[in-house]
Amino acid sequence: MSRASCPRVSLRVALACAMGMSIGCSGGAEEPHERPRASHDEPTPTTEGPRQDEAPPATAARQDVPLVRAERGLMSTVYQISVVGDDEAAAQTAMGHAFDEIERLETVLSEWQEGSEVSRVNAAAGGAPVHVGPETFAVLEAGLRISQATDGAFDLTWAALRGLYLFQRGQERVPTDAEIAERLPLVGYRDLVIDAGAQTVSLRRAGMAIGTGGIAKGYALDRAGELLIREGYPNFMIFGGGQVQLHGRRGERLWRVGIQHPRRDDYVAYFDATDGSISTSGDYEHYFIDDQGRRWHHIIDLRTGRPAADTVQVTVLAARGVDADAYSTACFVMGPARCLEVLPTLEGHPEAIIIDRDLRVHMTPGARERVTFRVPLDDGRIPL
Repeated sequence: MSRASCPRVSLRVALACAMGMSIGCSGGAEEPHERPRASHDEPTPTTEGPRQDEAPPATAARQDVPLVRAERGLMSTVYQISVVGDDEAAAQTAMGHAFDEIERLETVLSEWQEGSEVSRVNAAAGGAPVHVGPETFAVLEAGLRISQATDGAFDLTWAALRGLYLFQRGQERVPTDAEIAERLPLVGYRDLVIDAGAQTVSLRRAGMAIGTGGIAKGYALDRAGELLIREGYPNFMIFGGGQVQLHGRRGERLWRVGIQHPRRDDYVAYFDATDGSISTSGDYEHYFIDDQGRRWHHIIDLRTGRPAADTVQVTVLAARGVDADAYSTACFVMGPARCLEVLPTLEGHPEAIIIDRDLRVHMTPGARERVTFRVPLDDGRIPL
């Protein structure tokens, strides 16, 4: 069935981020796709990724800043933290606590964990409300807010479609129209009921399911960042599954974040940022190309049950990780025109850089002011 099956969150991306510059790529938050695996089968790249010392602004003085780095496999990806600090032992302890927090949140928020609170809500679909803890409630409340604000372009209840598409090499699968028609009526954020007073969550119809893959990672990054600040490390960058959390500065300059070319192992632009979160959704992480040359990817338009067709990549900058994570999915599904219309109305007024299916670049005004392209644009398009 498939000509190529290409999950492409490369080690190059991870290494580049650990070195102080992150390349955006989709973190698999926008499922459905196969169940996450503990390890990755991407080949080790043959070329080195961008370095933090590469192409600094002409006005910025070169500065040797003491960085301490660590990484850990969590949430079926690799999380990496870089902090500014000259006491390596103390910094490693603080980063260990941040990793521990992400790991703890996974047991609470992941629908893949059989005993998690989200799994209990899904198991009770169509029945009585389920009381959940403050963290699960915060994530689902934020998810419902974003589902409402984007009119379902992001929808927490997408998980009723789980298993219809498979992207794992050798097991690629595209559902039939009949299979989609059977499941799609079970998707609908309006049937997710959240009671703030009782702190309960329920799904009105049996067969419905919540999927937190498009928002829990961002929430975990928020919490890990808060912990680093409390432990005395306000200057940090955290990378996890295509999303970057930033705070403070790297010495006298901001952290530099690169934007990956959606069709090449390269990056096309960068911007300097601080105190926020950057999430990129792309059609090049979980995908395959069939024998007719059609690309099937994991970011699903829930109006049709088929992959969203107007976008190849979206990078969103937001104040909070929980918002950036979900907004990047929503903007990908909405397409450039609708995304640029909706973003100013969303909480926090996020910024975005959108690349459409013709590789034309669309940007919010704030993003346009901050981004620097490393390649010449041809009539607004990035080169192949």
